[in-house]
Amino acid sequence: MPHRRRLALTALALSCLLPVLASAASPYRSPQQILDASAASDWRTPDPANLLYMDLPAGRVIIELAPQFAPRHVANIQTFAHEHFWDGTSIYRSQDNFVVQFGDADADDAAKAKPFGSAARKLPAEFERASAGLKVSVLPDRDGWAAQTGFVDGFPVGQDPQAGKAWLAHCYGMLGAGRSNEEDSSIGAELYVVTGQSPRQLDRNITLVGRVLKGMELLSATPRGPAPMGFYADPKLRTPIVSIRRASDVPVATDAFQRRAPSRCSGNPASSATARMARSLASGVTMPPAPLCVFSAQTSEARGACGEAGRSFSRNASGSSTGAPPTRRGCRPIRPAVPAISQFTMWESSWQ
Repeated sequence: MPHRRRLALTALALSCLLPVLASAASPYRSPQQILDASAASDWRTPDPANLLYMDLPAGRVIIELAPQFAPRHVANIQTFAHEHFWDGTSIYRSQDNFVVQFGDADADDAAKAKPFGSAARKLPAEFERASAGLKVSVLPDRDGWAAQTGFVDGFPVGQDPQAGKAWLAHCYGMLGAGRSNEEDSSIGAELYVVTGQSPRQLDRNITLVGRVLKGMELLSATPRGPAPMGFYADPKLRTPIVSIRRASDVPVATDAFQRRAPSRCSGNPASSATARMARSLASGVTMPPAPLCVFSAQTSEARGACGEAGRSFSRNASGSSTGAPPTRRGCRPIRPAVPAISQFTMWESSWQ
């Protein structure tokens, strides 16, 4: 056998072994194993100023806003919530495999529309921002909608390194500000949450303002409206919104997610669950609900901009999960053929 041919065959054999060797060096871990092995530094407590409590008849949805990407919209949304704009409004649209939309269903009728209070009536579009100053955990996967994808503080993002721009990605559970044809026609009064496939074609076309941390099942299970757009023809079919409040407006004494602030995310919430339960049983006293902690560690064991971006973890400090196991296609953990060397994928906040 010619020398060059032997070298070529040897190189081919080694290249075929690389995925096997890589997999052996980095064995697959389940999401639960990743959580169980997490350190205290892997968890963070969301800022109450950037949390919204959306109370529905069936329960509470907790939303984290993203002022680092849409500061003007987030400020306006906080004003709307502080002034109780959404109290008594409804989820008036649920389009299958797409979004639920909520706000004032009579907004187009000047005689019935709710007043905006002190909120701004005009805002610039906030589709993207300069990537300078952002700590982006870049994913190794190729993406059809962005030169790079990754996460910033658990939020799924796309970015263009050459242009120096970054933007939030339309993944499952993301919160966006509805608009008309004009790019600058959104003010945050009408909002939507992605409940179906990830409509990435809307990236940099509509201002994204946050993501759902808890209670996603309450939105994704909303009965679908009629085709083609999912708007309910019968107002009785709308889901009433009891209230939407800023977490910072809720008294700490009545809010489990802000109570005991100094220790709310100390230690590993997953490993502390057993000890917490033992203390409760031994004392005969039921422990109060633990505050929300968001898991935001980086690992290369999850892949895809939206495969994990809108479908990850949120736990309270007792270690109990706040969401149901993932059931939507395309959102289960994927074992890569060749695990990335760098640890850059983030499991963020709400396996629903």
